[in-house]
Amino acid sequence: MRLATHSMLPSPDDRIYAPYKIGALVEVLAEQGIPAEDSLRGSGVAANELGDPYALTSVRQYMTVCMNAVSLGCNAATPFEVGSRLHVSAYGMYGYALLSCLTLREYFKLAVQYRRLATPPLSIEWAENPDTVIWTFPDIFVANPSQDLRQFLIEQQFSLHVTHLEDVAGRSCPPLEARFTYRAPEHADIYSRYLKCPCLFDQPKFELVYDAALLDQRPQMAHRLTAALVQETCDRLIGSAKTSAGTSGYVYRTLMDHPGDFLTMDAVAETLNMTTRTLRRHLEAEGTTYRHIMDDVRSSLAIEYLNTTRMSTIDIAMLLGFSDAASFRKALKRWTGKGPGQLRRSFG
Repeated sequence: MRLATHSMLPSPDDRIYAPYKIGALVEVLAEQGIPAEDSLRGSGVAANELGDPYALTSVRQYMTVCMNAVSLGCNAATPFEVGSRLHVSAYGMYGYALLSCLTLREYFKLAVQYRRLATPPLSIEWAENPDTVIWTFPDIFVANPSQDLRQFLIEQQFSLHVTHLEDVAGRSCPPLEARFTYRAPEHADIYSRYLKCPCLFDQPKFELVYDAALLDQRPQMAHRLTAALVQETCDRLIGSAKTSAGTSGYVYRTLMDHPGDFLTMDAVAETLNMTTRTLRRHLEAEGTTYRHIMDDVRSSLAIEYLNTTRMSTIDIAMLLGFSDAASFRKALKRWTGKGPGQLRRSFG
């Protein structure tokens, strides 16, 4: 089994997302007779911003509108309907990176790698097994939502994943089954209607299961040049998002400001006037770890050095704190799927 690390979540209050998710939810609620001003109450988002391409919103604002939907007694199908309408093309560069990737295996990988660009309210993982590929949704949310809101967000997330995979594949490819940790709700019949598969409740984990045979299939809009260009743009956007996001953003900036030093977790915690244990708890709440951020910084610096300098592999390895070039090559392969020579050729 191969397991991808879960996506690192942003700070809930960073206003870095276009309001496409909020707009889709407000639209669905309006069809149920719920005015936009009621849907948006307390979110700090005005109705006229929903069509503004320059408006920026936060995950917390999006979750506030979701909570309003629950409080206003929206139709039980609302989260599924919103998920079915949020096509990949609505996600800007993140969406185009998914659409142009070369295999559906790469789609699964990029969906996690660039998830910070998608107004993510919760974390995701994916695992490849001999016969199945599984999306898993750990109980890690950007904020601490109520049980009703958690269920709303999970229902919407499952619907989103079904929609996005079909968008990328360019055909119908329903899951084998969907698994939920809570007991079957009164509206359980809605689940299979939108998710197009058997739905099981009282399960150990939230999981969406697909046939592993689809992983090597080519997406409808796969294009090698477009994929490379769009993924490069996403990498830059991710870097910008990392530097602005909560405690994890502070750690990322601090490590990037000290290239070659690679401060310990204790040292960074001291600059924040908190204990190492508290720092670890803050990072876990944001869906990441100190080790994950350290690897992220080393990966970013490695790519930068390979792209912009003529330094040898051993020199770059030493700068990044590796004892030898072999260890660096192994880590680089794990981070990027490529070796130093392949990365330099792709830049040149």
